[in-house]
Amino acid sequence: MIQTLQRRFALSRQGAVDLIKGCIACVVQDISFMFPVGLLYSLVLDMMNGGVTGKRIGFYVIGVLACLCFIFVATWFQYNATYLATYVESGVRRITLAEQLRKIPLSFFGKKDLADLTNSIMGDCATLETAFSHYVPALAGSLISTTLIGLCLFAYDWRMALAAVWVLPIAFMITFFSSRIQEYFNRKSVEATVALESGVQECIECLQDLKANNAEVDYLKGLDQKIDRVEKRHIITELGTALFVVSSTLILKFGIATVALTGSALLIRGEIDIPLFFMFLLVASRLYAPLEGALQNLAAIISTRTNINRMNEILDHPIQTGSDTLTNKGYDIVFDHVAFAYNTGETVLRDVSFTAKQGQVTALVGPSGGGKTTVSRLAARFWDINSGKITVGGMDISKVEPEKLLSLYSIVFQDVTLFNNTIMENIRIGRKDATDEEVIAAARLANCEEFARKLPDGYNSMIGENGCELSGGERQRISIARAFLKNAPVILLDEATASLDVENETLIQAALSRLIKDKTVLVIAHRMRTVSGADKVVVLSDGSVAEQGLPEELMNTGKIYPRMVKLQTISQNWGIS
Repeated sequence: MIQTLQRRFALSRQGAVDLIKGCIACVVQDISFMFPVGLLYSLVLDMMNGGVTGKRIGFYVIGVLACLCFIFVATWFQYNATYLATYVESGVRRITLAEQLRKIPLSFFGKKDLADLTNSIMGDCATLETAFSHYVPALAGSLISTTLIGLCLFAYDWRMALAAVWVLPIAFMITFFSSRIQEYFNRKSVEATVALESGVQECIECLQDLKANNAEVDYLKGLDQKIDRVEKRHIITELGTALFVVSSTLILKFGIATVALTGSALLIRGEIDIPLFFMFLLVASRLYAPLEGALQNLAAIISTRTNINRMNEILDHPIQTGSDTLTNKGYDIVFDHVAFAYNTGETVLRDVSFTAKQGQVTALVGPSGGGKTTVSRLAARFWDINSGKITVGGMDISKVEPEKLLSLYSIVFQDVTLFNNTIMENIRIGRKDATDEEVIAAARLANCEEFARKLPDGYNSMIGENGCELSGGERQRISIARAFLKNAPVILLDEATASLDVENETLIQAALSRLIKDKTVLVIAHRMRTVSGADKVVVLSDGSVAEQGLPEELMNTGKIYPRMVKLQTISQNWGIS
């Protein structure tokens, strides 16, 4: 049962156990509400049989107090078992999703929109938090307690009991059989919401470009349409749910009528007495009220399937695993007949083979879309290859735990990611246990001191979200400083100096020369000035190695490389005539 609940509701094992406890607590609470009915029934019998004597008054006083205490304890237990446990599980679920996302290959993120993933962690979790605190335990409690009460009613009089409970299966069947329709409505509602969130996020991120191209008005019109679509979808979803819930609720109302009619007929024939008739009316009025809420809860639970499926898509996705022990001997990177595709049928690399030797700089060059960035990502196991083998020092990287493998790498990406923190802490990302002195030393190597000292608080200055307070070159220098600080034996540079001016590029390249001594360096570059100092050049074109060798050799024997050098020389001499 626990495993079924885990799968059905995307729960942890403890969350499934807590859900069972919550259901039991709701059953106990619902039953506790029936004790006053029994006490009232006994009071009516006493009054009809000659009144309430002194001893019986004491009995009823004690009974009322006992009922109040029992209801209080049951409610307290129910609150803790549902609400408090649910909030804990909600936190666990978000952490579990985040941990799963951390281990999933990055190819997964290429298929998913950022707003979609954010909505899963925040929106879907919030929806399930409400479901597990308000809907699931209450529904289970209502069903189980109603079943127990119904059985007790049959013990008194099966005809009256049948008149009371015949509406229950019909009402629940109407709601249950509408599940496919409700799921469809909810799925469309979620899709519209995610599209809107993606549009809002895109608008904020691209506002500068929208303004620059006078495209704000047109874009906002599209955003207005997405807002209208969300509103329309939510209304349709609510109406669709209400249609079935209200129909089911109306069916329940017939139960009171059939109890009254059946009871009246039996009473006239003298087959039941007035107290029994009164008791059934009282129980029926108490029985259907929570069931109306239960029908709404059932509809709400059905609608959560879309959210649960979205979360299970993340939780069920294969993760990258491997050994925590590094067995490499040296740091040569070898690509051996590697093939890779992001999606089925979309080949990015085919039969790529080359060696990046330790102590040398291996440059990856070639036309845009040739696979250079993909090769560098595969070298660090950001994705897993489809065929072939990639080794570091003879160690197959596909058999090494990704985080352990990345301890060997210092990486400078073309697109720099910074955090809304100080310069000091952004550089310290490279090695969290580094001292301030070590951070500053790495910053000086990356020529960060030039702009850091101009800021009000120096290295302790806040740089804004993704470093918005800094220029592109300054942001890139912080990224390079991280690599200096980490000082790993393998260095991957993806257009590391692309955002730097000539003077800073020269300074950084001098610093890099000191950093890369005795290390394996794989550099992606379009500037031939950067490539000219490489020990080996690998030219990638259309996902395969077109040529490789020393820069001077390729100038004489190659076809693509000399052409690239020539084109860049022409572009450097470009001017307005």
